[in-house]
Formats: sequence, structure tokens, C-alpha cells
Amino acid sequence: MHRTRIKICGITRADDALAAAQAGADAIGLVFYAASPRAVRLEQALDIVRHLPPLVGVVSLFVNPEPSLVRQVIDRLRPSLLQFHGDESAADCEAYGHPYLRAVRMRPGLDLLDLRLRHGGARGLLLDALVEGYGGGGKVFDWSLIPDDVGCPIVLSGGLHAANVGQAIARVRPWAVDVSSGVEVAKGLKDAAAMQAFVAAVRAADAARSDGWPPGPQPGAH
Repeated sequence: MHRTRIKICGITRADDALAAAQAGADAIGLVFYAASPRAVRLEQALDIVRHLPPLVGVVSLFVNPEPSLVRQVIDRLRPSLLQFHGDESAADCEAYGHPYLRAVRMRPGLDLLDLRLRHGGARGLLLDALVEGYGGGGKVFDWSLIPDDVGCPIVLSGGLHAANVGQAIARVRPWAVDVSSGVEVAKGLKDAAAMQAFVAAVRAADAARSDGWPPGPQPGAH
């Protein structure tokens, strides 16, 4: 049975990171974008990561960053993945020699297969809703915009919560799901019970599936 991976993004407190891990999250997301209400400073991020148990991944999120910031985060935080949410080109994303996800703001007419070809070095595509700003809007996009076989692992984001993530998994069959506002009591402040409910809903959806692996190559394939 395929186990849908879970990323809880927008962590701003060490206690929330620990609660996410205890709930069963595979990774947490730390936002290095000053305009976001979920932004963290590097020293704050280092303290959060120090409280994580082993084998929980750390994803560092950027929006059109200064290269010096990305390099500093890589050198000091050593995240599992970078995640680019802005207007970065493939060359920009690949300049750091570090594994990355390319975030895509979904809209009608977007050629997702062409974008995948242009970002051939990405470990996967994170699909989010098109909202004002760069993500974190808590909006669900039209999942029918996703082709049946994108050709790489898909991380589904955008307005997910415990009540709809099962439907999302059944419809999209993503490699992973990403949640932020759907497990919050306020922007950047997570709720332990909501995180537990979200993880439980993902596991229930996995148990109900009978199709095995999601479409496309397994993670790491390019």
C-alpha cells in the first residue's frame, strides 16, 4: 500500500514542530519569505530544528530569494529540500546544487507537462492554488487541471484540511500532501489536535486505496 507522505508547512514554533512530528508528519516546512505571516528568521529556524526527533525532514521555502540567504540556510540549517514559490527559473533553482521542489500556482491554461520538462532537475512539483501573493491562501484549486501523468512525484497543496484531504488523495493520488492553514488556530500557530486529525485522515484515505503507487515514476526518477 502506498503511504502518502505528509508535510506540515509554516511552522514557527519548536513546540509545533515537535507536535507535527508526534502526529506523524514526514516533514515540516519553514518559510524564509519576510512578507509571509509564517516567516521565520534563520536563528529561529535553527532552534525549531534542534527540537525535531530524527528522520523528520526539513523543507526551506523561498520566494525570489537573495542567493546569499539560500546559501546561508543550506550551510547552517542543512534542509532536506528547498522549495521555490516565486518566479525562479530552473537555472535559479538548480544553482545551489541542493534537492528542490518547484511550487506551481495552478490556473486554467497552464502547461504543467511543459513546466515539468523545464524543471527536469526538480525532485517533484508542489501544486498550489493561484492566490494573491505566493501561497498560504488556504484555497483549493480545481484538481481536474492536473494531468493524469505529470511524470514526476506530485505534492498536493492548497486549502487542504482533515475534512477534504481524503477526497484529494482519492482524486489526485499524490505522492505527498502539504498543509498549513488547515491545521492552524492562527496564522503560523499550529493546533496539535488538528494536525493529528489531518494525519489520521490521510492514513484512512491510504487504507481505502487499492491502486498501489501513484502515477508517474517513483521519487528520485528524472
